[in-house]
Amino acid sequence: MNPILTQHPHEYIVSVSAGEVNLEGNLFIPEGATGIVLFAHGSGSSRHSPRNRYVAGVLQQAGLATLLIDLLTAEEEAIDIHTRHLRFDIGLLASRLVGATDWLAQHPETHNLNIGYFGASTGAGAALVAAAARPDVVKAVVSRGGRPDLATSALPQVKAPTLLIVGGYDTPVIAMNESALAQLRAEKSLKIVPQATHLFEEPGKLEAVAQLASEWFTSYLK
Repeated sequence: MNPILTQHPHEYIVSVSAGEVNLEGNLFIPEGATGIVLFAHGSGSSRHSPRNRYVAGVLQQAGLATLLIDLLTAEEEAIDIHTRHLRFDIGLLASRLVGATDWLAQHPETHNLNIGYFGASTGAGAALVAAAARPDVVKAVVSRGGRPDLATSALPQVKAPTLLIVGGYDTPVIAMNESALAQLRAEKSLKIVPQATHLFEEPGKLEAVAQLASEWFTSYLK
């Protein structure tokens, strides 16, 4: 993969082969890791999202590896800034996640790690579609403020234990997640974080999300 070693001894900047494109990513592998969480960010966000990086840090402290990637290339991002259509192309985003999953399963540093997905907003829809496409590989899914309604037809095919996390003030998204929960056939849970809005920007709310995600992934990836 020709990794570029960063200042942290466990973190690499990698080029992830996903179908016909290569995607830039940040790969962190703590010693003794048994699982890795692949992040699927939401619309208009990137692997540099401070929210996702915070959650990744909590997972790393729990002994889990993480891979944060941009699901669109730099050229596609430039187009999407103006058109805003690629961020809602769930089929495209899910195919990129599947490609990254296959890369992890084949790479010598990660092939022995159980794989989970952390999806935010539209990225959660893509994560659920990808989990349905790789039912024997993806072992857990966590959705933060997700749009599982964008994965409707795939929901019954998801085998991975799935945790849906929604802010208590995010009323439209609560309804979408309740509907998705009813369609999921795998082990599942819906957690509503009280007094939190869509981005969990209120004090202590993102910490609550990270703790819930850490407990879920620790249970199913170790």
